[in-house]
Amino acid sequence: MSKKVNWVIWLVLVILWNYGFPQATPLQDVTVAVFLSILFIIIQLLQSRYLKKSSPRSKFVKK
Repeated sequence: MSKKVNWVIWLVLVILWNYGFPQATPLQDVTVAVFLSILFIIIQLLQSRYLKKSSPRSKFVKK
């Protein structure tokens, strides 16, 4: 679920960039899209590390 939300946020930011800066060159468009992609990959890594550290063990989980 988190991956879908992150993807939608990324897509909205790319669309806002394209409409907010219509005079941007194609190279600038690609650069911003790649930068946002890398940023969201880092966010996903941080989210997964945080979830691994904060997930409490349940008494229903097999040991």
